[in-house]
Amino acid sequence: MPCCAILLILFLGPRVAMVAMALFSNYLGRAFGGAFLLPLVGWLFLPWTTLSYAWAINSRGEVAGFQAIVVVVAVLVDLGIVGGGAARRRSRRG
Repeated sequence: MPCCAILLILFLGPRVAMVAMALFSNYLGRAFGGAFLLPLVGWLFLPWTTLSYAWAINSRGEVAGFQAIVVVVAVLVDLGIVGGGAARRRSRRG
């Protein structure tokens, strides 16, 4: 896939990107050792973290240095999205 198409898919959402990667490449399979359950759980709960971990493993073979920073930021983004939605729901009720 051309680079611009991949970026467009990422902007549409990490879950769409993960489905496209699972259908058209072995990118997630290489990162998670062919496991199915872990990427599925990541797709449901931590999609940005799952994508950044797959990128780190496929680019360097380990999560260290700059890749570790990207994974930590992705975790914070995933948790912030979930926590922000819950806080917003609580503020509407009160």
